[in-house]
Amino acid sequence: MSEGSFRGRRESLVQRLMDEGIIHSPGVARAMKAVPREWFLPESVVEGAYVDVPLPIGYGQTISAPHMVAMMAEALELEVGHKVLEVGAGSGYNAAVLAEVVAPEGGGGHVYTVEIVPELYEFARMNLESADYEGRVTVVLGDGSVGWPECAPYDRIAVTAAAPKVPKALVDELKVGGILVVPVGGAYFFQELIKVRREADGRVSEWSLCGVAFVPLRGKGGLEG
Repeated sequence: MSEGSFRGRRESLVQRLMDEGIIHSPGVARAMKAVPREWFLPESVVEGAYVDVPLPIGYGQTISAPHMVAMMAEALELEVGHKVLEVGAGSGYNAAVLAEVVAPEGGGGHVYTVEIVPELYEFARMNLESADYEGRVTVVLGDGSVGWPECAPYDRIAVTAAAPKVPKALVDELKVGGILVVPVGGAYFFQELIKVRREADGRVSEWSLCGVAFVPLRGKGGLEG
């Protein structure tokens, strides 16, 4: 498939997500149009880059469906200049979308994405480097389910796999006013997308946004240790 064909499909998909109200902010719309999903896929599934479904990326993991990437980005209420932690780099696609919102053409923001699977860490790192995101995204090999204190606190935290409960270690790494978005529930089914805000008075507010189905979060704070 040609680059032009991929671009046309990408723009059509983003427009549909806008028409459906899933994408409603200019920053997320621009980011979803800017990042070529096909660059972050194994060759075996690249033809399905703009089918709105999750796709396998190996090692029991998937790249989220585009509508879910957009929903999570919108729920995070991202702003230019934010420092973002992503738990679960996968192929690097979601980190690239987040970086396009918080650090467009530099923009002062940065995304730190932590991957526990060594092979996917390498895959994400190479994909992001090839796509010229190395100045805006730092890929880390480690267990992000228990946080990443080296660069904390964060304005926003996104978790791309399902945790058994809202991870306290991640809430503790939010700045005051910061937002965490995380799928919570059992393996693959009966999960909710939870939005957490750390309030100025010390309270932690939570909202359930919708039902979801994510792969299990790996690591000490996950469904799979």
